[in-house]
Amino acid sequence: MEIGRLLLGLCVFFHICRPLSAESTCKLKAKFNLSGYKDVEKKKVVVGGMFPVHKRIASSDGNTSRVPVSSGCEGFNFRTFRWTQTMLFAIDEINKRTDLLPNTDLGYVIYDSCFTISKAVEGTLTYLTGQDEAVPNYRCGTGAPLAALVGAGGSDLSIATARILGLYHFPQVSYSSTCSALENKFQFPTFLRTIPNDKHQSTAMAKMVLHFGWTWVGTIAADDDYGKYGIKDFKEQVEEAGVCISFSEVLPKVSSPEAIQRIVQTVVESTAKIIVVFSSDVDLSPFISELLNHNVTNRTWIASEAWITSALINQPGVSSVLAGTLGFGVKRAEIPGLQRHLLDMDPYADPLTEEFWETSFNCTLDYGKALRLAKQRAKENSTISRAVRGIPDGLCNGRESLAQLTNTYTDVSQLRITYSVYKAVYAVAYALHNLEHCEDGKGPFVGKSCADIKNFEPWQLMYYLKNVRFKVPNTDQEIYFENGDVEGFYDIINWQVNSNGEISYVTVGRYNGSAPSEDSMNIMNDSIVWNNNELEPPRSVCSENCQPGTRKGIRQGEPVCCFDCIPCADGEISNTTNARECILCSGDYWSNDAHDACIPKIIEFLAFGEPLGITLIVISAFGALVTIAVGVVFMVHLGTPLVKANDALLSFSLLFSLVVTFLCSIVFLGEPQHWSCMTSQVALALGFALCLSSIMGKAAVLMLRAQALKAARLRAKEAAKAAKAAAEAAANSGSPDVIVTNTTNLSDSNTSANPEVDILTCAHQRAIATVATLIQAIACTVWLIILPPHPVKNTSAQNIKIILECDEGSVVFICCIFAYDILLALLAFIFAFIARKLEDHFSEAKCVTFGMLVFFIVWISFVPAYLSTRGKFMVAVQIFAILASSFGLLTCIFLPKCYVLLVKPERNTEEMMRRRTKPRDGISTGTSASFATTATEVNATMASTSIDD
Repeated sequence: MEIGRLLLGLCVFFHICRPLSAESTCKLKAKFNLSGYKDVEKKKVVVGGMFPVHKRIASSDGNTSRVPVSSGCEGFNFRTFRWTQTMLFAIDEINKRTDLLPNTDLGYVIYDSCFTISKAVEGTLTYLTGQDEAVPNYRCGTGAPLAALVGAGGSDLSIATARILGLYHFPQVSYSSTCSALENKFQFPTFLRTIPNDKHQSTAMAKMVLHFGWTWVGTIAADDDYGKYGIKDFKEQVEEAGVCISFSEVLPKVSSPEAIQRIVQTVVESTAKIIVVFSSDVDLSPFISELLNHNVTNRTWIASEAWITSALINQPGVSSVLAGTLGFGVKRAEIPGLQRHLLDMDPYADPLTEEFWETSFNCTLDYGKALRLAKQRAKENSTISRAVRGIPDGLCNGRESLAQLTNTYTDVSQLRITYSVYKAVYAVAYALHNLEHCEDGKGPFVGKSCADIKNFEPWQLMYYLKNVRFKVPNTDQEIYFENGDVEGFYDIINWQVNSNGEISYVTVGRYNGSAPSEDSMNIMNDSIVWNNNELEPPRSVCSENCQPGTRKGIRQGEPVCCFDCIPCADGEISNTTNARECILCSGDYWSNDAHDACIPKIIEFLAFGEPLGITLIVISAFGALVTIAVGVVFMVHLGTPLVKANDALLSFSLLFSLVVTFLCSIVFLGEPQHWSCMTSQVALALGFALCLSSIMGKAAVLMLRAQALKAARLRAKEAAKAAKAAAEAAANSGSPDVIVTNTTNLSDSNTSANPEVDILTCAHQRAIATVATLIQAIACTVWLIILPPHPVKNTSAQNIKIILECDEGSVVFICCIFAYDILLALLAFIFAFIARKLEDHFSEAKCVTFGMLVFFIVWISFVPAYLSTRGKFMVAVQIFAILASSFGLLTCIFLPKCYVLLVKPERNTEEMMRRRTKPRDGISTGTSASFATTATEVNATMASTSIDD
């Protein structure tokens, strides 16, 4: 009864125990259909093995109306069958050695996982039970103890088995499970492997992508832990380095043509030329076939170790698609004696070997099956075959030569995973050897005890496995485990097309995950042959690199590797490739034409030595010399009527001011200095103030004379009318006394209003000029003391230039100062304009009027021209305005006088200075030279009229 209760509590999974009244029964619910190899008789220790000899389980019809049967397997895999034979070879080799486990024969139990998790679990449970009927939690039988499980193939298979084995602290040594998830000792405490962890491979792939400058890659992973974890680690590393993933696809585990076609279409449409594939050869094979159907070329494939040397992928015709593939293969080695073992097989030894034989030679070892097939073919073809004579077609004779096969089973040129299997078996053997040769009292367990090789616990062997350290036979490679993993060492393999048109595996580099990061990868670039036999690495970028002078502009909604190259703005540069931002040049620097370097800005000012400066100097000097020459002419003719008619001192002051304005324009040239900035503006302001105030004084006199003459003329008219009226009245009344009285009164009136006498004398004119100039001088002095002009570097007017110019110091001051000059000019113009009708042989009022008109025209034109220019041309415009206005005043005022003095000296007489008799409406008009005789003539006229009457 106690045994029944114990069984009731322990029967799980595939056994269901039901209490029946006082008794309980344990009922077998399923029986596994496993194939493999087994040799446990008379063996001291049994080593387990699990290999995916078949590619998949056979599909079932899904009928649930009958007792379910464990599915069989299909799709024989020659490569993994070679792995299986390698384990058998290694165990046989160990059993023959005298230095390793000399007193212990190893047995084995090997199952086919069919590359599916369910079969791997079935095999694990059966192996732990020790019999064909799995009983969880129990080890049935009295056979040799179980040592460890070598397997179980792919990472997802090992994850499933490791979870079960970990429950019992049972060691597992994998030869091909590389998934990084298996390094977690909390979940998988008894898992070890003789193949590098995928974290090394993912890092190696990322380094390769970065090494060749690929920033736009696609990824394809198998729909299992191996593919998902591998791609996940790869993507994390490359994305952190700035690489973008164009697409990320998952290969289906179950056949799905629609999914495969969709993935192929994604590859075709993507612009990524580099595609990283983390997948087993079995899962990848349908995808490669579809690529061949679509003739997808011009892609470079980065392969994981699971398929880089797989003959299942390297089929005839794949060179057009896969030539140039780069991948990582685990360490390769030669295993002496293995090829002989592979070729020396008994086809009738076991069902698995029979299947291998039949698949290899496309025949059958079953006579009955061969006979049936031969009869069927004969019936279909209506021919008599050897089947009638008792020798059916398609029957294997068992003596076929394996050496003539060209499949991957007999190819021992790329023993990589095979070598990993070999190392895994030897790791278990060396651990058992250390366990067996433990010395009592020096053991690692409680009380320094040792384990018994004939009856040890799995956890005891696990201790020795974790600490094992040995050299692999024939290669001298030292193997040891760090946290269950070995060193991450890979060969970098390139698929190159040989002279026969076949793919050959060429090692073009190495990767050592234990080395420093900068020395971990060594690639011989010149040895690589890329897709389409190119010798240069392909470019795989979403956008071409932004060259210096541009910056990256991210496209909205697209990966960061997809960008536009935007030229740097003026004044900004980028001196690196793929710059994210442009750098602003500092104040005295500007970007060059390529926008990849900051260069000093051009220093600009109107220099003395440049053509424009020389031209302005020549013009200024010419104007000053002409003005001086005019002064000399006036000096020579100082006593002549024309010169005397004009105040000589005022004329000389006017000429002096013009010389100042001509010469001050030269000060505007050259590099601005403190003295030049102050001198140029002040000299110009004072020069124009003196010039305009002198002209204003002259114009004021002319205006007053014109006003006086006008008043005299009006009085003369009135007097004439009065005299005439008086004469007529006297004639009518006969009273001459009245006439005499009126004549006397008119004469007195004319005498009292004599226009010969000027209200403003020469002294007044000089005083006006002096006071006006003094006012300007005081204003300029205050300006220079408070806010004087000073040189500055103008960097804002023109981006590429630094304009050296004078800062006026105060806009208010300079506006007031030159507004004062404008006021003087305006007054002079008004006075001259009023006096313009003074008629004489020489009309100075008209000359002044024209001179002032030229002055205003020049400076009104100057304003828009000045505001529309920059740099040295602003100075040039200002100088042109100064020279033009100065020449205008000089020409209009002094040219007529010089003409008379030099060309027409006969006109330089007192008579010519008198008024010009030109009656207008019967009344003569006076000028500046005829005021002295006007009143006398009027009186004479009146007297004559009186006498006549």
